[in-house]
Parts: sequence; structure tokens; C-alpha cells
Amino acid sequence: MKTRNTLLAAAAGMALAAAPLAFGIDADYGKLARGRYLVHAGDCAACHTDDGGQPFAGGRAIPTPFGTIYSTNITPDKETGIGGWTDEQFYAAMHEGVRPNGQHLYPAFPYPWFTKLTRDDVLAIKAYLDSMRPVKQEAKPPGMPWPLTVRESVAGWNMLFFKPGTFQPNAGKSPQWNRGAYLVEGLGHCGACHSPKNVLGGVKKKDRFEGGQGEGWFATSLVGNDRAGLGSWSKEEIVEYLKTGANDRARAMGPMAEVVHNSTMYLSREDLEAVATYLKDLPPEKSIERNASLPSSDDERMKRGRLVYVDQCAGCHMENGQGIAHVFPAIKGNTGVHAQDPTSLARLVLEGAPSAKTPAKPEGFAMPAFGWKLGNEDIADVLTYIRASWGNQAAPVAASKVADARKQVANMGSG
Repeated sequence: MKTRNTLLAAAAGMALAAAPLAFGIDADYGKLARGRYLVHAGDCAACHTDDGGQPFAGGRAIPTPFGTIYSTNITPDKETGIGGWTDEQFYAAMHEGVRPNGQHLYPAFPYPWFTKLTRDDVLAIKAYLDSMRPVKQEAKPPGMPWPLTVRESVAGWNMLFFKPGTFQPNAGKSPQWNRGAYLVEGLGHCGACHSPKNVLGGVKKKDRFEGGQGEGWFATSLVGNDRAGLGSWSKEEIVEYLKTGANDRARAMGPMAEVVHNSTMYLSREDLEAVATYLKDLPPEKSIERNASLPSSDDERMKRGRLVYVDQCAGCHMENGQGIAHVFPAIKGNTGVHAQDPTSLARLVLEGAPSAKTPAKPEGFAMPAFGWKLGNEDIADVLTYIRASWGNQAAPVAASKVADARKQVANMGSG
């Protein structure tokens, strides 16, 4: 995870820039350029490029609650990639989650969101992928128990949780709002991480965008709550964050740093403004504020947490929690600090993480790892302290939650 942000982005970015010139000379350059832009918007590189692997050749491990799935090769190799796929077969995969042989794709491939893409956009993506350098790389079998290895079981999942169909504009909303909805609900598949799931992995549609698990991290709420969502963010702050990886409120780290590296920093300002318009129109959810308004009242625990904070954290984030503008984000009022699930906070403290590195903000500041010197109780105490200080109002963090995150980090490292 720590090296993927820079290495993967560099490799994939070089491939995205060079492929049309090297292999698509006979193709419609306008269609290729459009396809390249859409591949960026869909963040295809994040899943389909493994650490140290060839761009878009697959093989990246994608952890799910049901086991590990490995991404497939989407280069135009005819034997191991999609080089032999027709336009109709590619469209069926994107819209219905079905491979040319009729086999169902696991919904870790976000066809429940890609189904909203227009046919023209799908075929532009295929044209661009077809212009890339073919790479021969066989798919890895999924690491899941029976009967989940039986692909026919996905048909039942689809009946419960998947509704195919191209995006239909809302006539009561502006063209900018509809463009934002198309990107967020479709190609950007933001809800794949930022929405809670049920026990079968289906999105809880009534609670969509209220935050959820993604690759072992908790993706924060995108709805209009002031503390745990984007209610207090301006549209310009959302645009700046997605374009540069940072604003005065936050820095993109963990999986979100990958999203910025591989996807959102390439989007036009017009599209980012459309995304911000749509996100700012998501209504707040009352349960988020209720769950986030229960800070610790344990004085002894707060004292222990403050000692850890002053000793380990205040050098960067300042004793008043306000951080250093344009360098270290403030903890005071931070949306991530108020997340319903503190898993991502625990992982940041345990293993550290680089921030997004973009042309606009190339400094690439990193959060150092503290898991080697702080125990689970120490980390739980300091997280409890910051979630209840400087006006923050979020629930305490249990040491058992930190222990679970530590185990998760260890398992990923051993994998």
C-alpha cells in the first residue's frame, strides 16, 4: 500500500500517456483521447495494475469480507486479456457483469455502477484499452471458500442487489448536477466504498454514501452532515481536494490517495465542479450526527490520551489540533476524525501512509507509522482524546478495534 501510490501511478500514467501514440495510430484519436479520460475517471488502474506489475495486466489482490479476489488482465492480449472480445461482449461485461463465456463477474468489479454508462462511453473505453500494449498474464483464481467459487451464485446476488440500466438524467436538476450524478453514481463508482453494505455485500441503498468499508479502510461519509460528512465543505474545497489531493481541511491518504493519483487529478475542472455540485446536494443523515455526538467523558482516559498526543502528535498537528496550513491537516473539525467507524484512523496511526502526490501539490507529506512503538491501549486512548477535543464530538475508540486493525495490517503484510 505504501509504495503503490507512487509506483503504480507513475507506471499507469506513463502507459495512459503513451499507448495511443504507440499502438493506436490507425484508430480515431479523438475516441482514444476520450477513452483515456474515461479510464482515468473510472480509476481502472487502481484495481487492474498490481504492485510492480505491468499496467492493466491485472493480478492485484482485492480483499473482500468473503475472501481475496484478483483483478483480471484488461490489456488487448488475445489469450489472457480482452483482445478477443467484441464490442458487444465488452458492453455486456460493463453493463451486466457477464464475461464472453457467460460466466458471471464478481461484484468486486463495479458493474453495478458501470451499468449506468452510455454505450458510447463504454466503447470509447474499449477502444482505448485496445490501443494499449498487450501483456500476457493469466488470471489468478480467487481465494474464497466454496460455494462462493461457484460463479453461478452471483446470479442470485444480482437478483437481490443489481439493477442494470443506463443513467437517466433527472429533468428537475441542472445539466451540471446530472453530469455529477453520472460520474459519482456511475463511472466513479464512489458508492462502492463510501456506502455501508449488508452481510451479503450489497449496498444499503437507504444509507448510500453514509460511509463504508473498502479494502480494509473506512471510507468517510459523503452526505451533508457537518461533522462526519461534507456539509461544512464548500464546492471549491471538494474540487481542490479531488484535483490536488489536499485542502485546508484534509489530505488524501490510504486508498483515497490512490483515487486522486490515478483518477480525480486528471479530471477537468468542469467535471470536478459537477461532482461537487452533486455531492453537496446529498441530504444529511440524522443518525450520523447522533452516533458522532457521544465523545468520551472518561477523565482518566482523556488524560492518558492527551499525554500520548503531546508526546507523539503535537509536533505536526499542534497542541491545539489546528495543524499547519498547507502542510499538516488540522485534527480540529476534521471529517475523518468524526467517522462513525475509526478503522481508518487506527490504520493511519498503526502503519502510516503517504499523502496524495500531484503536480499541483508534489510535496507528498506522509503520516509516519506508530504501531511499532504504541500499544493498542495507547492508540485507542489518543484516538479517543482527539475525537473529544477542540470541539470534536465523536465516540470513544475501543482497544479491541485497534487490535482488529493491527491484525488486518499484519495479515496484509504477510500476504
